[in-house]
Amino acid sequence: MFGHTTQTKTAEVEKKWVVIDAAGLVVGRLATIVAMRLRGKHKASFTPHVDDGDNVIIVNAEKVVLTGRKVEQKMYYHHTGFVGGIKERSAKFILEGRFPERIVEKAVQRMLPRGPLGRQQFGNLRVYKGAEHPHAAQSPVSLDIAALNSKNTRSA
Repeated sequence: MFGHTTQTKTAEVEKKWVVIDAAGLVVGRLATIVAMRLRGKHKASFTPHVDDGDNVIIVNAEKVVLTGRKVEQKMYYHHTGFVGGIKERSAKFILEGRFPERIVEKAVQRMLPRGPLGRQQFGNLRVYKGAEHPHAAQSPVSLDIAALNSKNTRSA
């Protein structure tokens, strides 16, 4: 029959492990590629309601780059839940703080769909600020994002 599309079942999913070195990469461009990988949209077997994306490891997250004057000007907002409880932090404040990897995490998280499946797919992302990661046993394949497009890298 003609227009038969295959639906991937959860048991049939083959998850690859991918490691990305984020040093010198532009945050948004990195995040779009990672979000697509986590969702599994780079596969021909993509099924919208199944978690068939890859496991992505990002190292050197503290060395990512924001273009233009975003380091000073970009603000991250969150609300405490109390009246008038909106808080803001600059990207510079976060990058120089204890958890600089959160900039990459939030960029990817906000590109994934909201809901149970999106949260599950976000759980397949592991971000580390240094060059080390504890997933050597999974023998991840390196993905060179800098080579995909010249605009993906920027010197700080």
